[in-house]
Amino acid sequence: MAKLYFRYGAMNSSKTALLLTAAHNYEERDQHPVIVKPGVDTKAGQSVSSRVGVERPVDVVLGAEESLRERLLALRPYADIDAVFIDEAQFLTPAQVDEAFEVAVLHGVPVLCYGLRGDFTTRSFPGSMRLLEISHSIEELKTICRCGSKAIFNGRRVGGQFVTHGEQVAIDGQHAEYESLCGRCYVDKVGPVAHGS
Repeated sequence: MAKLYFRYGAMNSSKTALLLTAAHNYEERDQHPVIVKPGVDTKAGQSVSSRVGVERPVDVVLGAEESLRERLLALRPYADIDAVFIDEAQFLTPAQVDEAFEVAVLHGVPVLCYGLRGDFTTRSFPGSMRLLEISHSIEELKTICRCGSKAIFNGRRVGGQFVTHGEQVAIDGQHAEYESLCGRCYVDKVGPVAHGS
């Protein structure tokens, strides 16, 4: 049975690079992967781009109100799709995550989602929360903080200063910059992790 996978990590944990490598591996074996990214991710336009300089056009840029299943079927029959790779999966809506699950279990197509678990305030994105709830397989992709400890949070900087307020979505390099931080450095540089704030 095909599965829904969620591979998450803090910024700079090579999520997109790993997605691109996995999709390339499928193609080397004459398989047909489909690359999807949510439309809210305007970085790299109609492509996905990793920090190591690898870039690739996407097959589907998915709007927030669009059906993942309908967009995939408009592209090609499920029988002609060997895997679906979704970059920046935290930006999916919960309904789109449910559809990703259905693509895997009803149509036998593995769906591999790569994204962040939480935002700059340590809160889950709605798409990430749903992926954590229903994915068959959940894997943390690790990276390190400047201090050398394992990074689990994403600090947002605007004008060089860490901030704790603002919209949940601000695209890296366009509206803000991000730094992956361990728990201690997050509290030291950004501020306390407070329930309900």
